[in-house]
Amino acid sequence: MKIGAVLMASGAGRRFGSNKLLYPVEGVPMIERVMAAVPAELFHRACVVSCYPDILAMAEERGYVPVPNAQASQGQSASVRLGLGGLAGMDGVLFCVCDQPWLRRDSVARLLAEFAAHPGCICALSWRGERGSPVMFPRDLFPEPLALTGDRGGGGVVRAHRDRLRLVEAGGPEELRDVDERER
Repeated sequence: MKIGAVLMASGAGRRFGSNKLLYPVEGVPMIERVMAAVPAELFHRACVVSCYPDILAMAEERGYVPVPNAQASQGQSASVRLGLGGLAGMDGVLFCVCDQPWLRRDSVARLLAEFAAHPGCICALSWRGERGSPVMFPRDLFPEPLALTGDRGGGGVVRAHRDRLRLVEAGGPEELRDVDERER
């Protein structure tokens, strides 16, 4: 089974005040923490979609396919379309936002195992039954994320196919926590 990954790293960080993905969390830039949790070597092909040249260079150094996003102002859907567009031939693709610095590799591995056991399902990391990110989609649903527009991710696709959703419990609630503002 060929599994791909799309790390979405194009956010403007307006509430944060700058490119938050380079901001250190516990001494390590947020993007590096996410790349450690979702390493390229776990996937047949993995890409990082970003409008930031320094993040694309960092991604390439770590074995990801760098995908420049000149459409970042269109919102999350541009990252989804660009990333998925570069992963033709995959049986499933994991989508991950890059502002969850406490995401853990073992949780990602459990998510991949759940998808391998149920390849026709949408698999999402969760905490106590509440869906979060990352989320994996099977190939037959790819046309739906490819049709997204605006600042929308795959949530609508998940809601349209609730009967196919399988939740994988994270190791703790912090894994699903995203960072939108600087800690005071």
